Amino acid sequence: MSETQEKKVSLVQTILFTICSVLVLDSLAGAPAFAGVRSITMWLIFAVIFFIPYGLLNAELGSTYPDAGGITSWCTRAFGEHTGVQVGWFYWINVAFWMPAVFLTFAYWLSYTFFPDAPVWVIAAISLAMSWLIVWIGYRGVELSVALTSIASICKMTMLVIFGVLGVAYILKNGPANSFTIDDFKITSMGDMSSGLAIIVYNLLGFELIGSIGDKIDHPEKTIPKMSILAGVAITILYVIGTFGMLAALPAENIDTMDGFYYALEELCSVFGSGQKWVLGILVIVSCLTLVSNMISWTLGANESLIAAELDKRNAFLGARSKYGTAGNLYIVMGVLSTVLLILNFLLGSEEANAIFWDIFSFSLVIFMIPYLVMFAAAVKLRYSDAGRKRVYRVPGGNAGMWVCGILCFGCICICLYYMFADDIAAGNMFALSVKIIGTILCAAVGEYLYRAGKKK
Repeated sequence: MSETQEKKVSLVQTILFTICSVLVLDSLAGAPAFAGVRSITMWLIFAVIFFIPYGLLNAELGSTYPDAGGITSWCTRAFGEHTGVQVGWFYWINVAFWMPAVFLTFAYWLSYTFFPDAPVWVIAAISLAMSWLIVWIGYRGVELSVALTSIASICKMTMLVIFGVLGVAYILKNGPANSFTIDDFKITSMGDMSSGLAIIVYNLLGFELIGSIGDKIDHPEKTIPKMSILAGVAITILYVIGTFGMLAALPAENIDTMDGFYYALEELCSVFGSGQKWVLGILVIVSCLTLVSNMISWTLGANESLIAAELDKRNAFLGARSKYGTAGNLYIVMGVLSTVLLILNFLLGSEEANAIFWDIFSFSLVIFMIPYLVMFAAAVKLRYSDAGRKRVYRVPGGNAGMWVCGILCFGCICICLYYMFADDIAAGNMFALSVKIIGTILCAAVGEYLYRAGKKK
């Protein structure tokens, strides 16, 4: 019994795992690049409009249904096996498409710092190696993944605190790169607010990921609500601190959405004078390790979610278990998909290939959002269809409170999806729009195949 208890995931580990899942350094630049100093106000507003309701819903679902599989399990309970399979599949395939983009960022950050003249094949090799490192870590089991994400979560928090501290030091030494008057924090239009929502909400998703290993959490009915509060507060504060640091060092109009974090860090480290290069090197290494931890937590959660859809009944190869008890072949397929996309980006050697790669990545954001629509609807439905179940934690305000939280979260995701398509139309990028539409239909078709294959068996 004691051996089993030792393997349970503690409150501290769930907090660190969730912070690791939600906090993303590589996309931190999106909000300040779009809205400048106003993005700090947006972070706080959307924390109230979206993040708090999202956390409350997650706390009720996770504590009431602490099964393995998290989002897949909840959606299956609410809407049946058919919907659960599609949700699990969309959740999983998004991560497979996302992984190469993360490790491209990893490779470029290292290259900018340590070998700026590196040929393309070095960047490609690093990206491929890191993708397969994630496969190996996931193959080895949950305990290793949780331990590594706990360490990396501390690194992430440290990096964002350092961003804030260096931001203050930079202002004292050089003055701010942007004005920080009261007027600069004011939201000037609802259009900007809506567009900003799409950027910020993306950076706040992942709260439910710990629910994918709900059966491995120590006293989940108590742990998950506490985690939701503590992790939610920490994540919001850290994002605001990181955004401030970035805006202290770089003019908003000069912030690059792809590599803005790196360039802000480079500029902030100038406060060290002659020591800039070695301090930057250390901090870049730490930052790169946090990207690795992101993929550890998301691949673990995505695979556990797909397993909850009883994948072994649908495809024997994908459902096969490794000697460590993990879904080894699922990790291998993720590695293969990542490799194929990286080859598309690098080895074809053209701007068109690179553009196709990023269009595929943008399509993955659509299929990333769709499961959340189902999850938020499931939270409301289960309050009625499973009303007799004991709920240790309930969203405050009774059924009305549940409806308010569900509608706010559902509406925010709908706005995000709208802007993903509207931006392509406004830019006249019909290829990217087609990739999103056709890709989503194809993904749904594969999910339908997996469901029907399982029904036949």
